[in-house]
This record gives sequence, structure tokens and C-alpha cells, in this order.
Amino acid sequence: MANRHLSRSIVLQTLFEWDFGVEKDTDPEEMLERNIEEFGPGLDDSHFMNELFLGVIKKKVIIDEIMEKAAPDWPIDKISVVDRNILRLGLYELLFGDREQVPPKVAINEAIELAKSFGGENSSRFINGVLGGVYKEIGEPGKDDVSTKKKHKHFETDPAKFPIEKKAGAVVYAIKEGNIYFAFVHDVFGYWTLSKGSIEDGENEEQGAIREIKEEMGVDIKIKELLGRSEYIATHPENGKIRKQVVFFLGETDFQDLVLEKDCGGLDDAKWFRMDEVANLKMYDNMVPLLTKAVEILTKE
Repeated sequence: MANRHLSRSIVLQTLFEWDFGVEKDTDPEEMLERNIEEFGPGLDDSHFMNELFLGVIKKKVIIDEIMEKAAPDWPIDKISVVDRNILRLGLYELLFGDREQVPPKVAINEAIELAKSFGGENSSRFINGVLGGVYKEIGEPGKDDVSTKKKHKHFETDPAKFPIEKKAGAVVYAIKEGNIYFAFVHDVFGYWTLSKGSIEDGENEEQGAIREIKEEMGVDIKIKELLGRSEYIATHPENGKIRKQVVFFLGETDFQDLVLEKDCGGLDDAKWFRMDEVANLKMYDNMVPLLTKAVEILTKE
């Protein structure tokens, strides 16, 4: 076992004891020192372990608030002691750690490996979903491994000159026994939303939407018509401002099981809902006009 992975395992063991209330009168630093002597004798990494362990404790309130927002369907006290402390450790490294020493992707992968070793059957998927969602929300730092020189370049300030990222998605529907059903994906923030993704080189908008739905939900769709376009400005931590242009279509498919893409960061479920159930779903406000238009079109047919 690599030294750093062993070090994180010892920190996790100590966080477990600290969180579970074992030896409440014991000083946290003494608890860590004891575990280092027991599980890592001769391991010369005490500075890293101390920094990581005490950092999680000091940032616990902030980390737990982020955890609650990232997994609203799972209150802190309902998450297993092991899983919530793996998340605390992973979120600390992801958000507050030294990215030169521990890149975000390494922090996420290490947390997933801890979940595989110490968590339950579904722990690694849960940890991956939560940390993957937070990673996307903070702009996926380090995704392209840009050089230091590129990191410090001058960013464009004229919106007309911002680089453009094009995305395509669809309101996917099917007819079953005379009822209209819509397909949604569920994100780690607790919202049911529409599937969308980046348009790849050589694709037009419709081809991008068809491929994305196939990859994310596992179904083939037939584009019926355009539902709408939108544009917003996003900030990339290394590339500056980006104009994101999103197009949504109405897409028809057969009613069949939805299969969520494996390792789909930020998403944890895909499901059909009958049209009269959609109004009760927790969803993002910008999805409502698209669904309203889709319902108007389909109920006129």
C-alpha cells in the first residue's frame, strides 16, 4: 500500500473514532498519534496526517454544510460514520488542500479507494457521485492539466470574444398505455433535471443531443422539434469566462428501462415520471419552461 494511501487510512480511522465519540476525553492529536503508532509504525508521514486530520476538524462545519447541499437526500446523521468521514476527508482535500501536492482528481480517487476498502457495497458510488458533483460545481480545476504559464495568461474581458462551449440536450418522452412519461436524471444536489452534454467536433446540434441521451440514459431518441435555446456566462478557473450555449430538443423514444451511465459524476439516478407527476418533482427553475412547452406540444397531438 502506498504511503499516502496508508496515511489517509490512518486519518480516516482517527476521524471515525473522533466522530463516533470513542474516548471523548482523549485529545484528538493524541488519538492520531496513537493510531499512527498502531497502524503505521515507522511511517514517516506524520506532518501530512496531522495537517489532514486537524484540517478536517477545523473545517468540519463548512464541510458538513457543503455535504448537506451536495447530498440533500442524505442528512449528515443518516450517512454511515465511515462514509461521512470519507466525504469530509475528500472534501477537505478537494476544496482546501494544496492542489500542487494533491490534484483534485487524486483527492477524489483516493476517497473512492477508501470507500472501496472501508465502506459498504454502494459506498464508492455514493462518494464518487457527491465529490464528482462538487468538483463540477467548482469548475473542474486541473481537468486539462494546463501549464503554469497558461494559468497566468491574461483573460479576455469582452463578452463577444469569450470562447464558446456548445451543449445539447433533450426533453425525452415516451408513450405507455396512453400516458405520457418524461425521463429525468437525478443529481447529487437532490434535483431531477434534463440530460445534456457538450457537442463534440463534427456533430451538429441534433447529433450531439442524440448521442448524449444514448450515453447518459441508454436510450435512442428521435428528434421531434426544437424546444429552446439559452446562453449564459460561466467562469473556468484556468481559462476565464466562457459563453455556454445550450439547445434543447423534444425527443421521442420507446418506454424502456433507463440505464444511467457508469461513473457519471454528479448524477446518481435516471427514472421515468408520468406527466402528472412532474409538477411535484424538485427541479431547477430553468427546466420548467422547456417542460411546459413540451407538454403543450404533446397534448395538442
